[in-house]
Amino acid sequence: MTSTFPGHTPVSAHTLWAPWLLAALLGAAGSPALAQSVERGRAVYAAHCASCHSTDTHQDGPAHRGVVGRRAGALKDFDYSPALRNSKILWTRATLKAWLTDPEALIPGQGMDYSLDNDRDREDVVAYLATLKRLP
Repeated sequence: MTSTFPGHTPVSAHTLWAPWLLAALLGAAGSPALAQSVERGRAVYAAHCASCHSTDTHQDGPAHRGVVGRRAGALKDFDYSPALRNSKILWTRATLKAWLTDPEALIPGQGMDYSLDNDRDREDVVAYLATLKRLP
């Protein structure tokens, strides 16, 4: 099937929808779907994490700004459990998702007794955490 427009050469239907399909499959950065995931992650964080954590100040749990890419237990001004401090884990998207699935399975002896049961909640919270870049 081809499509023609007045004054233009014929265009294949595949040519018309292929770029749209490719963009949808790749989920280009800055897309509305990604922004929605981050915004949803912010809401899930507020509902499930903010009672013990903050982005910029320590509470019962450590501050989360800059957590993606940071070594677990590395903030000097927070009193981590010995298990977490000695874990040698680097917080990546994958390790954060594993942590939010079952902290004790990832780091036995750690002190957090909370997990997120929903896969999408974990994905979105990690997407949100990844936006919290370290301050200069």
